[in-house]
Amino acid sequence: MFKFITDKPLWVNILAGIGLLVVLVLLFFGSLQWVTGFGKSERVPSIVGQNAVAAQKILEEKGFQVALQDSVYVDSIPKLAVVKQSPEADAIVKKGRTVYLTINRMVPPQVEMPNLIGFSIRSAEMYLQSLGLKLGYVNYKPDIARNAVLEQLFSDQNIKPGTKIALGSTIDLVLGSGITGSEMEVPNLVGLTLNEAKSWLSSISLNLGSVIAVGPITDSGAAYIIRQNPELFTEAIPGQRVNNKIRSGQLLDVYISAVAPPKDSTQTPVINQ
Repeated sequence: MFKFITDKPLWVNILAGIGLLVVLVLLFFGSLQWVTGFGKSERVPSIVGQNAVAAQKILEEKGFQVALQDSVYVDSIPKLAVVKQSPEADAIVKKGRTVYLTINRMVPPQVEMPNLIGFSIRSAEMYLQSLGLKLGYVNYKPDIARNAVLEQLFSDQNIKPGTKIALGSTIDLVLGSGITGSEMEVPNLVGLTLNEAKSWLSSISLNLGSVIAVGPITDSGAAYIIRQNPELFTEAIPGQRVNNKIRSGQLLDVYISAVAPPKDSTQTPVINQ
């Protein structure tokens, strides 16, 4: 079978072997460009910020493959926009290379509202940022807890801790401004409903303290205040009443009942002051 090889001189076989090796090497390198696309490169276009569908079309027209790598949520750019690309823009790569995209989510993820009551403004802001929430307006009202968070608001409504809200939502805060030096007479809350008392106290920069129920109550907001602390008067000497004073930001504790208290002509509540 190999007689045609053994019949030839050794040097002829050596030259033939070398020639065959050279041909194979040339064929290999000649086909390498066709197999691997060597020498056929393309600049990656910038598609960050564009809609994912439009970005895919641009890349495919350039001869690239496209794959979704991840999705995040950024509230400052349009939904479904490209947030990141790999390889980056202007990189020189081979045609047919896969470009991986990170896009902005269509629906923002939900987070739980924390309880910020009692926090300082700085601590509250850092806590919100750690959860992906934003600090909005900061308002003040008289309260003994100076510069502490008294209320947390979302869309102008009090929001309870644990409530699910969208990532990136804005939270407004109400802080205590401390107790002012000015004094006023203790207002008479007896006979008012709890809701009426809250509204009145807010209008005169006073705060509702403890609310103690006396007897069964189904609707606390509609329940009547039958007693308060501090009271309207101090009677150090029998028959001689002295109006008690209170400062802006202080608290009034109240006792509520489903039954209205008897009217007292000397202590008629006035809520239009």
